[in-house]
Amino acid sequence: MEQRVITLFHESIEAKMQAGEQLAPLIAHSSELMVESLLHDGKILTCGNGASAAMAQTFTSILLNRFEHERPSLPALNIGADNITQTAIAQDHTYNEIYAKQIRALGQPGDVLVLLSAAGSASNLLQAISAAHDRDIPVIALTGRDSHDIVSLLDNRDVELRAPDAPYARIHEVHLLTLFCLCDLIEQQLFGSHE
Repeated sequence: MEQRVITLFHESIEAKMQAGEQLAPLIAHSSELMVESLLHDGKILTCGNGASAAMAQTFTSILLNRFEHERPSLPALNIGADNITQTAIAQDHTYNEIYAKQIRALGQPGDVLVLLSAAGSASNLLQAISAAHDRDIPVIALTGRDSHDIVSLLDNRDVELRAPDAPYARIHEVHLLTLFCLCDLIEQQLFGSHE
């Protein structure tokens, strides 16, 4: 059992190293897009399904509160956190609209949508991308396997941060580390280094 734990740690490290080498310039660019938005009174919208929704909420919470150091709050909204609104939209329309309807109502040109999907291309996420584009909002998509439909909707202003093809646990781990990297880079660009 202990050897299995060590193997899982090694697999996690390898997946993160591979992702870091591939994604470093894209993560840096994504942080610059978000900083540009924040400097021009934009906000960061986030969404995802399942474990990806939890990571979207974590990212939003860090932006609103703090990461490594005290600093002013940054405007961020996880549009997947309001279960009452989601169920109302799903009941009156369809589940596919739970994010898109909120983006159309709350999103403004200059905002950024951070969308997480470890697997597949859920219809509600596809609708979210379309709604973001309708509102002139660029999308930063953290993807994993089978995200072809998501990728097909991204345009030249959007950024795909694709985790290496790996088990879902590794994809989620890479996504969480990517979000932490984004938090660090955003804080560094806006508030300077604390080292």
